[in-house]
Parts: sequence; C-alpha cells; structure tokens
Amino acid sequence: MKSKLLVLVVLISMLVALAGPANVQAAAYGLTFTTSITYQNVTDAATTVNFIFYPGGIGTGIPIDRPDLPGMAASSLFVGSLGDIDPGFQGSAVLMTTQQVAATLVQLPPSGSTVKVRPLSNGFVEGSDYVLVPTILKATFNKHSLWSVQNVDDVAADLTVTFKPVGGTPFDVEVNDLPAGAARFFDMATAPEITTPTFNGSVTIQAYEAGTTNPGSVVATSVELGITNDEAYAFEGFTTGSNTVYMPSAFCNWGPTDKVRSAFAVQNTEPTGGPDAVVTVTYSNGNADTPVTIHPGEKASFSGCGQSGSLNPTDFLGSAIITSVGGKIVAMGKVGGDGGYSTAYSGFSQGYSEVAMPYVRWSQTQYLTGVRQQVNIAIQNVGTAPIPAGGITISYYDVNGDLVGTDSNPSEIAVGGKYSSNANKIPGGAGAEFGYAVPGVIGGGAIVSATGAELAVMGRVCTYNTALAVAACEDYNGNPVTP
Repeated sequence: MKSKLLVLVVLISMLVALAGPANVQAAAYGLTFTTSITYQNVTDAATTVNFIFYPGGIGTGIPIDRPDLPGMAASSLFVGSLGDIDPGFQGSAVLMTTQQVAATLVQLPPSGSTVKVRPLSNGFVEGSDYVLVPTILKATFNKHSLWSVQNVDDVAADLTVTFKPVGGTPFDVEVNDLPAGAARFFDMATAPEITTPTFNGSVTIQAYEAGTTNPGSVVATSVELGITNDEAYAFEGFTTGSNTVYMPSAFCNWGPTDKVRSAFAVQNTEPTGGPDAVVTVTYSNGNADTPVTIHPGEKASFSGCGQSGSLNPTDFLGSAIITSVGGKIVAMGKVGGDGGYSTAYSGFSQGYSEVAMPYVRWSQTQYLTGVRQQVNIAIQNVGTAPIPAGGITISYYDVNGDLVGTDSNPSEIAVGGKYSSNANKIPGGAGAEFGYAVPGVIGGGAIVSATGAELAVMGRVCTYNTALAVAACEDYNGNPVTP
C-alpha cells in the first residue's frame, strides 16, 4: 500500500509577469523561481519515491520516478533539472511513497539575483472541502500574492472562492471542473477577477465534487512577493480553526541594526452569520495586547511590538499564544524589518511529540560567502506542563539516513516558552557542514521529539546576502510524525 503525500508546487520555473516595479533588479515579484522539493523518510525502513507533476489546470500527469530513500534519510529533487518538465512550467505535484515521508518546497531565485530569500511551504497529507488563506494582498504593503488551490480528490472539483477584503464586501469567484491533481493559480496583480487597484483581505474556498453537492478535497498555498523590494515568503492554507494558536517566533525591534519585527495575521474561521472572535495575543514575557474583535471570515493584524507600538520592549525575542473567545481562528506569522528577514509561517493549533524537519543545513565555512545556508529550529512548548532539561531530543540525520548527532535543551522550558537548536550544537563539531558533508550531494534533516510533551516546531532557513551584508531568511513549519 502506497502512502500519498499531496504536495502543492507553487512555482516551478515560473515567470511572474512584471507589474511595472520601480526597481526590477531588486524586486521579488517578476523573478523566475524554480522549485526544489526536499523530502524526508521519517521511518526506519527504505521507501520508494514517485512523483506525478500536473501542469496548471490540466489533469494529465507527468510521472517522475526517484531512487529509493533509506530510512531516516532526507534528499531533494531540483525540478529545474528534470528533462520531462518544460521551462516555464507552472503547476502542482503529488508524491507517492511506501513509507511515511515529510516534504518542504523551496523556491529558488535565479543565480546571481539580488533576491536571496527562498520562499518555503510544506506538502500536505490530506485535503479538505473547506480551506482558509488568512492573508491575500494586491499592491498592499508593497506586496502581490501569488496563490493557488490544488484539487487533491480523485475526481474533478467545483470551487467557490470567496474573497473577503478588510472592511469591504466579500465576493465569490467560481472555478468549475478543476481536474484531479491540478491547481488553479491566482496572480493577484493580474487576475481579472480582482478589479480593484488594491486588495487586503483573506480567502475561503469551498470545494465540491464536480456537478454535485458532495464535499470535495483541496489544499492551498500562497506566496507574497515584494513589488519594489527583495522580500518573498510562502505559507500554507488552513483547514480548521481553534480557539488557541501557538506562534513559536515573535520579535519587537530585535537586533542592533536590523530591528526585526513580527506581525500576526489572524482570521476568524466562522462562516457568515457565525460568532465574532474576540482575540488576544499574549507574549512569552507575559505581556498581553488589547483584545480585538474579528468578524466571521475576516482578518486582523497584530504587531509584535503591540498595537500601541510599545507593549514589548526593544530587542524582544520570544514566542506568543493567540486566544479567541467566540469564533475559532487561524493565524500566520510574518517576520521582517530593515535587514534581510522576510519570513512567514503558519500558527499551530496543537502540538506533537515528534516532528520532522526535511530541510536542515548548517555551514561554517561557506555561509558568509552566500553559497550555503544555515537553519535554526525553534521549538515551543505548547503542552500543559514545563519540559525538564534534557526533555527534548533533536536528532540530525544525513542524506544517507545516518545519525550525525543530537542536541537537547539545557534547561527547563516553561509552558509557552521555547528552545532554539541547530546542527552546529551537535557535540564535537560533527554538524559544522551538516547537509553538505557528502561530496556532490546536498541533503539532511532532523527529528524533534519529547516523550509526553507537545511541541510546535518551525525552521528558519537563512542565506547570507553578501551584497547587503544581511541574512535573507524564510520559515517553514515542522511536519508532525504520526504513528
């Protein structure tokens, strides 16, 4: 029996049409990105690996077979190297394996571009008939959204896509007969359905099996791209809401020069006519922001410095918990500032005792040259009790599935608190070139585990921008390992 991992490939050798940015060289919107799919076997047994790629809106797939992946190994597929995939391809993919795997998509800018950040998003193991995207932008905050919805059912789908502008009137877009496996893309800068010059809001998607009222199954992913700057990040859509969301990374004017700041986009998941959500953000230093009421389907934004701009002190670095009274919510976090940070991650409605990180690298020798990456892993305790010192184990595996070494938390982690790890913390220096140690081969992953605890885990992948002397970083969520 094969395991089916649903992977939404957002950008594969795709040219985003230019919208007249003031500085094309430094703009993320308008670049050609190429996807690399990093995937990790989270079991001890070897697995077969087979991909099927679907051009946008087309249900006829292109099969790609890959070598078997050893137990616990992490590898990658650079889509630009596949002769069966034409340049300019824009579409989706499905990954089929015989063992449980985790996958993260990495969107690579062209070599030599001034854009260094790599947008990251995860694959999906299942879809839903109802999906939410908490933030969608057109010419707002100097960003355009490029987002897509993939039909992961076995039959064609009819979709009702509801756009909900902040403070405006919602409107629907119908998508009919989307083939199984295929994706529908919305470039907010050029989509004919978006008639206003700007858009700031959210989206909900209701899916049906084509021609029926039977529930369908879809997933969604969005990329936000800087119009006149080099910022770019990606995140996944949500299928369910909750009254508590955990955010492992929060900043207020952190760092000596970059002044890194976080922001949370929070969406009320309730349908029209449902309850309002009264939302409060509480930070790991104990500070709580003023509650905000969010109407059904709409979103609100929260700054890491608080709505007043002074809730948290300068150089605050921590985590947060978002709670709602009434309607259930979803949230995504963004981190940016005056430096190279341009990140996004999805908030966690629950934690897991074991989490896979398919994309882990650490270079001591070639990071500052801009050639190799460094990945930090943020681990938040979202359980009901403190985690004792040594209670978390971070196991780092190379491309062959061999254990390189482990790291562990040196002190107790309070409820809502966090610990940060990276491969350089492996004793004895074994992780100094983690993910690059095998000549000519790139790959490495980690498993984060804590018996009896609940963890929310995210990875921050940084590439050093030598021209600007800053770190260009992007986030992705850890993948839960299920029994």
